[in-house]
Amino acid sequence: MHYDGLFDIPFTSVSAFVLLMSSVSMVLALAAIQRDNRRGLQIWLFTTAILGMLFLSGQAYEFTEFYHKGLSLNANLFGTTFFVLTGFHGAHVTIGVLILLSLFTMTLQGRITQAQSLNIELAGLYWHFVDIVWIVIFTLIYLIQP
Repeated sequence: MHYDGLFDIPFTSVSAFVLLMSSVSMVLALAAIQRDNRRGLQIWLFTTAILGMLFLSGQAYEFTEFYHKGLSLNANLFGTTFFVLTGFHGAHVTIGVLILLSLFTMTLQGRITQAQSLNIELAGLYWHFVDIVWIVIFTLIYLIQP
């Protein structure tokens, strides 16, 4: 089966942009806690989580579209590689969103203070890593086609 025209590069580019903007909001969350701005931290953590969920929604939509066009996990080597690679990435984004929502909940309860800013920084490093991995996946799978 041939998959010319399978990828909607503009759609996936917007999705990638959303994920990259979530890195910006994560930086703003860390800056807020370092300035002891709990309200800013809450806003930016929640924004980052929402952007992550928006990215995941885009992935779910794309997976559904691909399946309807005949590409599935067991269709061929490309299908297996694509779904495993992007699926694992999506799982890691999901874990990141859960971490962000947990930290957000903790801030609402007053359990995250400026003294615990390292927790936000570590979550941010994880989130930035997931974003960088997506840039590599997006470039290798979507942009560099044989």
